[in-house]
Amino acid sequence: MNAISNPNSNRFLSLDMFRGLTICLMIVVNTPGTGAHFYDYLTHAEWFGFTLADLVFPSFLFAMGNAMSFSMGKMKEAPANLFWKKVIKRSVIIFLLGFLMYWFPFFRQGVDGVLELKPFAETRIMGVLQRIALCYFVTAVIFYYLSQRTAIILSAFFLLGYWAILYLFGQPGAELEMATNAVTRFDLFVLGEGHIYKRDSIPFDPEGILSTLPSIVNVVAGFIAGTFIQRIGKTFEGIAKLLIVGFLLMALARWWDLVLPISKKLWTGSFVLYTVGIDLSIMAILIYFIELKQKHFGVEFTTIFGKNPLFIYLFSELFFITLRLIPVNSEMDVFEWVSERIFQMIFPGSFGAFVTAIVFMLVCWSLGWWLNKKRIYIKI
Repeated sequence: MNAISNPNSNRFLSLDMFRGLTICLMIVVNTPGTGAHFYDYLTHAEWFGFTLADLVFPSFLFAMGNAMSFSMGKMKEAPANLFWKKVIKRSVIIFLLGFLMYWFPFFRQGVDGVLELKPFAETRIMGVLQRIALCYFVTAVIFYYLSQRTAIILSAFFLLGYWAILYLFGQPGAELEMATNAVTRFDLFVLGEGHIYKRDSIPFDPEGILSTLPSIVNVVAGFIAGTFIQRIGKTFEGIAKLLIVGFLLMALARWWDLVLPISKKLWTGSFVLYTVGIDLSIMAILIYFIELKQKHFGVEFTTIFGKNPLFIYLFSELFFITLRLIPVNSEMDVFEWVSERIFQMIFPGSFGAFVTAIVFMLVCWSLGWWLNKKRIYIKI
């Protein structure tokens, strides 16, 4: 990681706001207050189906593709050895940060009360930052060596190929069930149960190895949208085309959903098309209001997240984990105590859980505000 004096100034304000919104919503979704049921639309779908929470991560990948479309011009001019050095270095750093985040706080209290190192064998290997790293790496290689037309063909191959993998290597008759799909079986075979996410009904990793393949398409789509926006996006024609393509992709996704259900956890092809279609539509709306109509309400707030996105996300996760590790009494940790003894008392029920998440998000935002004030932009 390194600090630089200025953020990338050539990006559209609407794209920075889009990226900031994804980080803002990602933090809210990941930190619901305790003591009451959280709103269903801010909770991931159990397996099939779609909620607002399911849109967050693919939107961040889409936004990453947008950002890459602005930096790729210089990267394509660089010699191959420099390109590979930069891409591999960044990918490895992001992947390791994700792994260390799941290993954190590295130590635990043993049976005899003595601190011991948390076993590597029980640490999750895949995850959000790890998927970001892999998607960044593959997308960078694609656009360094291939044309956009080829990238689109390759994306179709990824989606259709993943669909085929699910049915060829899943348990016959139960190809899309959580315990018997190809993603679960492959992760258990390669990683082992100890390295897989365990907070679902069974050990299953929503950021598994195989399901990373279709998620690359979200980044590719963001890249292509970014280059299109740079070319003619600040026009009514550009906005109209984004909306048309967005609508067609959502319609195609709903048709595909009839045979391959939309599922964030399984990251099905229908889920990819649906989220890309929504993201294109949101992007068009933001360009219309921010770039053409010059309506900047909320822009300054959200772009704070967009200037240090990965750093603020990493801080939010580590801060949340730390609060959950500090006991207040025999029944509650710090986060639970604040949520249930303060916010649930003032705002009982789901709204109190929501307010807790909003306050936590604002704490993370305040760090981003301070960094921006000091003109510190941390590039991972």
